[in-house]
Amino acid sequence: MERAVQRRYLGLTAAIAALAVATTVAGCGSLGIGGSDEVTLKFVAADYNIDGGDGTKKYWNNLAREFETKNPGVKVDVSIHSWNDVDRKVAEMVEAGKAPDIAQIGAYADYVADGKLYAVEEMVSIPTQANFLAPLAKAGEVDRMQYGMPFVGSTRLMFYNKDLFEKAGIDSAPKTWDALAADAKTLKEEGVKYPFALPLGPEEAQAETMNWMLAAGSGYTDDIGAYSINSADNIGAFTFLKDKLVGPGLTGPVAPGKLNRKEAFAAFAKGEVGMLNGHPSLMQQAEKNGVEYEMVPLPTKDGKQRSAMGVADWMMGFKQNGHRKEIGKFLDFAYEDANVLAFADEFDLQPVTLTATDKMLADSKHQKTRKFLDAMPTAKLYPVGKTSWAKVSENIKQEIGAAVEPGNTPGGVLGALSREAAAVDSAQQ
Repeated sequence: MERAVQRRYLGLTAAIAALAVATTVAGCGSLGIGGSDEVTLKFVAADYNIDGGDGTKKYWNNLAREFETKNPGVKVDVSIHSWNDVDRKVAEMVEAGKAPDIAQIGAYADYVADGKLYAVEEMVSIPTQANFLAPLAKAGEVDRMQYGMPFVGSTRLMFYNKDLFEKAGIDSAPKTWDALAADAKTLKEEGVKYPFALPLGPEEAQAETMNWMLAAGSGYTDDIGAYSINSADNIGAFTFLKDKLVGPGLTGPVAPGKLNRKEAFAAFAKGEVGMLNGHPSLMQQAEKNGVEYEMVPLPTKDGKQRSAMGVADWMMGFKQNGHRKEIGKFLDFAYEDANVLAFADEFDLQPVTLTATDKMLADSKHQKTRKFLDAMPTAKLYPVGKTSWAKVSENIKQEIGAAVEPGNTPGGVLGALSREAAAVDSAQQ
């Protein structure tokens, strides 16, 4: 229903978009397109090559050259940095008064608070803005104005090893927490090293945590956007994890607070894990090692399916150099279906637009990703529109593992995290 509404909106705005394009073409001299003054856009992007290759650099350089050919008078200077460095690099550029025109990084809200960014509607065409998947577009808003444009995304599902299930006599995936615990116990009795891998280590503990909060019917924030980390539902989820999975030894030989996602994924790819939460890139990792797997929604307490967790990286346009129209022209081009799909294909990620998603769903080579794609339109994302989220997320990464350790209570740990979050949020108001 939501997708259909957005399609109607997209159709209704086509005439307006055509008029906007005509106006832009008529005044192309103001863009520097075809005029005497050449504009160079500085573009900083994150590197998606986990194996050290140069695919990200090649993609953006090729896209930039194609754009330049179609738009004489505008050049694009591309700079690629690893995910370990790119957010810091952009922050340093902004601090030094040398902000890029466009950045594709992990967060945007701090720059909105400082008045550094153009609103999305100031840059891109109406069809481009209307084409973003609704939950991703909403996650890019601050005070109901969109500043962050989702670039690529992913959702989370529970993976399970089909061979290990068959050997243990388990004939279907669990739908409730009680069934999950029972299956994990059966897998342990069959000698499975990690019946349910629970990575609450500092690499990406905020993601694993949110998976369980959503399955409990809650999340990091309440209906008005205030942090609710210690809600009754969230405490219930971690009480289940502590008492029914971690306590009985069903999460493997490494304490959840010490287990990172990378190691958990590697163990699944070796056939050592019965169940774990994962994103699309785990499919390729498992297939390379011949692991037979299936993906299902994470079980819930009552068996009722709830929204999956979604994640997106962000594109944004900086005001400093005054290149609003040129930025918009480049972003409209970057978000064309062919370009969105080319990037998603190369790096096993999900497109963030309605039309590209529909095309991927219709392509037979993407049948295995259909469940992830189907989950995105109703997915719930981190509260990235809050300037406090970066600090709150870091606190969760470092501390949430303690919630399932012996001697601690989930309510106590989640309560402390909730108080810390409220304090950070208040300080940044």
